[in-house]
Amino acid sequence: MERYSYGMVGLGVMGRNLLYNIADNGFSIAGFDLDQEKVKELEEGAASGMKVRGTDTLEDFVSALEVPRKIILMVPAGKPVDAVLGNITPLLTEGDIVIDAGNSYFEDTNRRVADLASKKLHFMGMGVSGGEKGARTGPSIMPGGDPEAFKLLKPMLEAIAAKVDNEACTAYMGKGSAGNYVKMVHNGIEYAIMQLISEAYDLLKRGAGLNNDQLYQVFKEWNSGEMNSFLIEITRDIFTQKDTFTDNYLVDQILDKAGAKGTGKWTSEQAMEIGVSIPTIDIAVTSRILSAYKEERVQASEIYSEKEITKPEDTEQFIKEVGDALFLSTLISYAQGLSLLVKASEEYGFEIPLKDVVKIWRGGCIIRSVLLEKFYSAYTQDPNLSNILLDKEISELVKSKIKALRKTAGYAVANGISSLGIQTALGYFDAYTTKSLPVNLIQAQRDYFGAHTYQRIDREGVFHTSWQSSNN
Repeated sequence: MERYSYGMVGLGVMGRNLLYNIADNGFSIAGFDLDQEKVKELEEGAASGMKVRGTDTLEDFVSALEVPRKIILMVPAGKPVDAVLGNITPLLTEGDIVIDAGNSYFEDTNRRVADLASKKLHFMGMGVSGGEKGARTGPSIMPGGDPEAFKLLKPMLEAIAAKVDNEACTAYMGKGSAGNYVKMVHNGIEYAIMQLISEAYDLLKRGAGLNNDQLYQVFKEWNSGEMNSFLIEITRDIFTQKDTFTDNYLVDQILDKAGAKGTGKWTSEQAMEIGVSIPTIDIAVTSRILSAYKEERVQASEIYSEKEITKPEDTEQFIKEVGDALFLSTLISYAQGLSLLVKASEEYGFEIPLKDVVKIWRGGCIIRSVLLEKFYSAYTQDPNLSNILLDKEISELVKSKIKALRKTAGYAVANGISSLGIQTALGYFDAYTTKSLPVNLIQAQRDYFGAHTYQRIDREGVFHTSWQSSNN
């Protein structure tokens, strides 16, 4: 009986496309899904020359694989992963490798690593970004965990990953559940950038009065320069899509209630847990929640009449300023996410290589951007950089854009156009670059009402004062 080099559990769009990508690159692979129709579609959709086999049962699936078995799971995070593991692990033998390629929470991965290790099996968490198209043609792949198991997977992962300058967009992300953690933070940054783009769109549409054709031209120009990125590119294309039910553009027919699958929230929760400030990512999560209050927002808009918006005097200059503001607030969002990876690596012993993280994000993934080339250069020079804003080249770039960010935020506030992401990016920058923050007053307040103590600027130690009331 012919044996296959890899196995794929979960033959939905992502799983099937990733499987075909693996087969395209000369590896034989077997697939399994509880839905027999998907198994049938797998074999019918395989191109000539692909070494692909669909299997009807887990027993047939496992027996079809070479030893040590290398099995990729592409199933929804949470209980479905545990269900698959509960059914498949009794069929495996010592040394087999199971790779979870879904968006699993990193602590779930830690638990599964320990559980499978007790059975002498390897378990790895592996982030995959790029959507269904990326899975088929070349995603960004973020594997972490057992380095020995990674060595066995490396040739295949490098073959199927996206390429930038002939370098594969995959690398070892670190120990334990580092791969899942890096992907989680990737998604948090993704939330922030999408929020910022939506605010720029709103400013250009309601502020400058641009129509969809004009918005297309603006985003096309932005994407041809320093803002070149996947999210700017697809935003450009969205403005050209006509609706099939009406004569309108589709974007204008879509309800303003944003969905979410939880990875952005996980990023915010983790930052709170280990003490890292990522306010632009936090506000992006909050903004999606706020968008769900559609009925209340409509009611509130009727109570509080909308402020009349003053159109900018120089539209072309305004467009440039909004573009610079979007660029800089996006850069600040990356800085926040990467600073979380720095702290998490220390906190959990991941040993995440930041240089490799930004390197593999340059292609294949949703947050790919030419800006990451500058980050790659910065981390190449200083792998221990705690925050990208501390890099000299990046600082010069920031200084050239900060005035535009301030003007854009000011315009939005003055005209009542919601810009939570832009404002928090600016607020983070101002706080991070301020030598002395006013939290000395907060410490005094805490000590006053709760004897929480404080430190001093002129001597070592911890102090408490019996504060006196003025009684006035």
